[in-house]
Amino acid sequence: MKYSFRNDYSELAHPKILELMLNNANEQNIGYGLDKHSERAKLLIKKFIDQDVDIHFLAGGTSANKILISHVLRPYEAVISVESGHINVHESGAIEANGHKILYYPGKNGKLLPEEIVQAILVNCDEHMVVPKMVYISNATELGTIYTKKEIKAISDVCKKYNLYLFIDGARLAQALACNENDLTINDFAEFSDAFYIGGTKNGAMIGEALILVNSFFKDNFRNSIKLNGGMLAKGYLVAMQYECLFTDNLYLKLAKHAVDASIVLKEELSKDNIEFFIESNINMHFIILDNKIIKDLNKLYDFEIWKSLDNDRSVIRLVTSWATNINAVYEFVDDFRKLLYD
Repeated sequence: MKYSFRNDYSELAHPKILELMLNNANEQNIGYGLDKHSERAKLLIKKFIDQDVDIHFLAGGTSANKILISHVLRPYEAVISVESGHINVHESGAIEANGHKILYYPGKNGKLLPEEIVQAILVNCDEHMVVPKMVYISNATELGTIYTKKEIKAISDVCKKYNLYLFIDGARLAQALACNENDLTINDFAEFSDAFYIGGTKNGAMIGEALILVNSFFKDNFRNSIKLNGGMLAKGYLVAMQYECLFTDNLYLKLAKHAVDASIVLKEELSKDNIEFFIESNINMHFIILDNKIIKDLNKLYDFEIWKSLDNDRSVIRLVTSWATNINAVYEFVDDFRKLLYD
């Protein structure tokens, strides 16, 4: 089987999570997130947050995005996103299917700009148009870049000025927190946003995202919206147990740091061969530009995603390291890559 650099959720789950679940395999729990594991996990997460928040454990990122946005927005209200945003590109129209238009803008390096939010407000200005009401951003972004505290605050300030909600997709929040360039904390996300989530699926969990509701308006009847949108797990403790484990002994950040550190090694090795990077990513994934012939031969040895075609001869591939990436596999990949490159 080919070693995979395709994503950061190829492995089942971290052994400590599996051990905890196995130890509680015969334990009886109340369903639908009303169990003791859910309560413990919430308390562990709340240690990192100063504000009074509600926490809900959901199965995945698309589900979290769809449920939150549909719960908050009225039918004629729209959400603003960068063009490469997950809700705009990789969710099969889930947001639109619930009746909410996405107003998307080019952004820069995968990040939405404050002036683009203002533009959306100015353009959509009367009753013949949708009403911009929410801003959606991801940290880290789809391109592996991260927002600085200054950038997040600037977006938050614009949202407050124009009475918009700010929702932060945190599918790879752990990797953003673990990278060297980060200057944000979990509490900062609670301070600057109305809602955000702490991703588990892409950081060692079997499944699961912890959705944090900061804005009091969001909290009323949110469980009804979870149920309405098919997101309420009968075995809610399945996700909660994983967050119990992830937020014990700093495991959450330790796993992310391993992924980022492995990615740094990969980048440093590839840079020695003057490989062209499509974008400067900050986290555990890199986008590199290669000749299609090399991509074809490399793909016989390793699994990865072909991100986009640039022309007839070149394409961009995405290489992702994870919490479980074996550092020896990184060096083996580089060695095999160099053989193809200089053959």
